[in-house]
Amino acid sequence: MNLKSILWILFVSISFSVTASPITGLLERIDKGASKKFVIERVKSDTDYFELDQRGSKVVIRGNNYVSIATGLNWYLKYYAGIHLSWNGMSAKLPATLPAVPQKERHMTTLPYRYDLNYCTYSYSMAFWDWERWEKEIDWMALHGINLPLAITGTEAVWYNVLDKLGYTKAEINEFIAGPGFLAWWLMNNLEGWGGPNPDHWYERQVALQKRILKRMREYGIEPVFPGYCGMVPHNAKEKLGLNVSEPGMWCGYRRPAFLQPDDPRFEEIASLYYKELENLYGKANFYSMDPFHEGGNTTGINLDAAGKAVMKAMKKVNPKAVWIIQAWQSNPRPDMIQNLESGDLLILDLTSECRPQWGDPASEWARKDGYGKHNWVYCMLLNYGGNVGLYGKMDNVIDNYYLAQEDSRASTTLKGVGMTPEGIENNPVMYELVMELPWRPERFTKEDWLKAYVKARYGKDEPILQAVWTKLANSIYNSPKKLIEQGTHESVFCARPGLDVYQVSTWSEMKEYYNPQEVIEAARLMISVADTFRGNNNFEYDLVDIVRQAIAEEGRSVQKAVTAAYRAGDKKTFASVSQKFLKLIVLQDDLLATRPEFRLGRWINCARALGDTPEEKALYEWNARVQITTWGNRQAAEGGGLRDYAHKEWNGLLKDFYYQRWKLYFQYLTQQLDGKNPLEIDFYAKEEAWTKQTKLYRAEAEGDCTDTAIRVFEEVFRK
Repeated sequence: MNLKSILWILFVSISFSVTASPITGLLERIDKGASKKFVIERVKSDTDYFELDQRGSKVVIRGNNYVSIATGLNWYLKYYAGIHLSWNGMSAKLPATLPAVPQKERHMTTLPYRYDLNYCTYSYSMAFWDWERWEKEIDWMALHGINLPLAITGTEAVWYNVLDKLGYTKAEINEFIAGPGFLAWWLMNNLEGWGGPNPDHWYERQVALQKRILKRMREYGIEPVFPGYCGMVPHNAKEKLGLNVSEPGMWCGYRRPAFLQPDDPRFEEIASLYYKELENLYGKANFYSMDPFHEGGNTTGINLDAAGKAVMKAMKKVNPKAVWIIQAWQSNPRPDMIQNLESGDLLILDLTSECRPQWGDPASEWARKDGYGKHNWVYCMLLNYGGNVGLYGKMDNVIDNYYLAQEDSRASTTLKGVGMTPEGIENNPVMYELVMELPWRPERFTKEDWLKAYVKARYGKDEPILQAVWTKLANSIYNSPKKLIEQGTHESVFCARPGLDVYQVSTWSEMKEYYNPQEVIEAARLMISVADTFRGNNNFEYDLVDIVRQAIAEEGRSVQKAVTAAYRAGDKKTFASVSQKFLKLIVLQDDLLATRPEFRLGRWINCARALGDTPEEKALYEWNARVQITTWGNRQAAEGGGLRDYAHKEWNGLLKDFYYQRWKLYFQYLTQQLDGKNPLEIDFYAKEEAWTKQTKLYRAEAEGDCTDTAIRVFEEVFRK
């Protein structure tokens, strides 16, 4: 074969790679015609890497697989083209001539896994997503290097088939499987049935959606993590099937599913049935996620060593090369359950490495003396709880803990990846950018140096005032101290169930004062000062609304304290004035958040209703959507179980129609007391439950100009 023939084959090979590559589709979704501006080269390598290079007028993105190439593309867009693709915008207009790469830039990582998602994310953020939204998320995953995401959509259909074959009736199956807004906690063995029963169409829709999700993931080379079988059976499996099960116990007021004892002769049979039905619908996987005894699961009378071996054996039977993925959260995984499992067969997610690491950092209250021993693990950032809205981060700690683990002689040998495990997404993009760049940066760096490039990429230009904004935020609200244990954002008092000394909103937030609110307010003031200059810049306008929102929430906390002081002083005039000011702040916050779809209740509810084919289905999905973000559960679970307001949201519509009404009712109650009357205690749950049953229509689209509104609202709140 002559040289000309070889070159022709090489040219055809490269051309086919470009046209057939999922990167082509990705580029075209970012900006139509963008794929013609790049040369994509996939080169075999045992180590994940990407290179940025130049060939004539075209930018070359080179890597060992499509995820590495997508990561390189994202790096180029951010740090060369000044284009930051984010949850608030996954498309952009690329320049006619791309900025050149002056010299080859190479990044590699020795960590094979970049993990994504928490079971909770599927309910708090993804419960009502359609394919259009999922397509954007899979692109986002690839751009951020994710090659190992949890993939649980449609698992309810697997269980439906399993229980049907075990002799359960349709009604019994639907008493076991949770509704759309609560599937995460059913799959984590926390509850049964809440939010259901699901219509037949739900199962059909979820199967079709999961197949599209998996097809795209596999095109990229992304490995889906399927829920495996960990021994979960319905609570009545002893009576119904004669199985030897443990007592299921309770979780936050809900009865748990039962756990099938590993020595029950039918354990292997039911596990095999589960995996068969899973494979029939979605194929096999190389990774399966299982979390037996999650959040206080009852282990009394269970041989944990035997349980771990039974779960592993069932998984290995379906795929001998498969790896069991398990979340390290609270006392899970129990040491006795995993200590005799083979090295390499388990991948442990250190679920909140930035806050309560378990891998062995002696400064952590959850630290395990010997870490995870011989088992592999992933450094994860949890960050968000309940999908709550609010600026929050532990910037220094995210960076420092990662390099601390890398430098630990024992933990570093089994550290195999970096991951994101938030309960809710579409918030605080800066933190997710930070954590997902860690594996590509071998040298320790500071948040100050990193932010300089991030701010320029985020807004497309280097603006000193915006650098000052992020310096203030990074040294205050985004830098929660290492020793501070806090479940996510410093919660907005607007969302709290009213009280005189109300502080945190959700039961387990563990909030502490760790930053000066004036720093946030001043950051918002600086954003306002350049708002006209950046008018029309999507990333800036999203951040403008979010930062001004945070500033108003800070003011709300201050005014609420003044309300309490006036009441206790018996000063009726001042009480009337400051309580009305507090209510006005909620209205202004509602006005501000109406200008971005990301902060609108209507988007959440309308997405839920859109999945229904009938009025009854639409009503069920809307009820799921409303309950999850307010009462969360029935009265027992909401009140006694502590679940109410766990998934609170500072959203347009919810502020005005739910939180405002609670506070208004409470202020009326206090006013009556100041007038010497003896009003009846408020049954808040009754009022909250009534709202969950409403069907008021809410718009999903933005209303008003966000820049004009932010300026107006800020000036009204902080007028000197």
